[in-house]
Amino acid sequence: MKPHLVLACHITGVYDVNRNMTLADDSYELVRAWAESVAEAKLKGIIFHNSFSEETCARYQNAYISFVRITYNPAFNPNVYRYFVYRDFLAQYKGAIQGVFVTDVSDVTLAQNPFIHPLFTANPGALFCGDEPKTLHNDWMLAHAEHLRGQISDYSAYEARFASESLLNCGVFGGAFPVFYDFLQQLCALHSTYNHSNTTAYTGDMGAFNYLARTRFNAQLQHGVPVNTIFKAYEHERMDCWFRHK
Repeated sequence: MKPHLVLACHITGVYDVNRNMTLADDSYELVRAWAESVAEAKLKGIIFHNSFSEETCARYQNAYISFVRITYNPAFNPNVYRYFVYRDFLAQYKGAIQGVFVTDVSDVTLAQNPFIHPLFTANPGALFCGDEPKTLHNDWMLAHAEHLRGQISDYSAYEARFASESLLNCGVFGGAFPVFYDFLQQLCALHSTYNHSNTTAYTGDMGAFNYLARTRFNAQLQHGVPVNTIFKAYEHERMDCWFRHK
């Protein structure tokens, strides 16, 4: 049977704009909760990284969790570069994987197996993603999208059209392989074309994700319960969703 995968990326040595710090090298504690939650569900999880030692990888890899070393390309912020890592890895396995989720690694844990949930199995054309209890039109997103707004001709029109819709969160997204990989390829193309010259304080990560999801995949979107808990509600004991996000 073709496997399902849960992927995450952990890049250190680069200033983290979300945490306002540079993450320490070879610190497994930053990914432990993610890895243990994926393994507990008996799913295949892969952590792409640039800093774990061979000893750390050997100590914590198991039948469910594996580590893949990557070389970080500073042309993109780590939040953006991870998509190129996923794309290039998955390009080797077209037709060999059933479904994929990619998540943040230090503030997301798996609560239950999404791939066997009736909502997932009944909707092979859906793009599942996280969301937040706010609308697309908010001060943070307006600032975050400054660069992309000046690069993409219809970005302002998209912002006006979907202003009152839920803000989607790219810390969790996935689906059956065909739709997921199609989305991932288009997301990488957006970043390659429009976000490589971004010199603002914002990564463009959320901006590009929401723009692509809303303008090209809106009819296929599934977000909120049961995909994710309430963002930043710290619902650590909640088990009725697939992923807990802070």
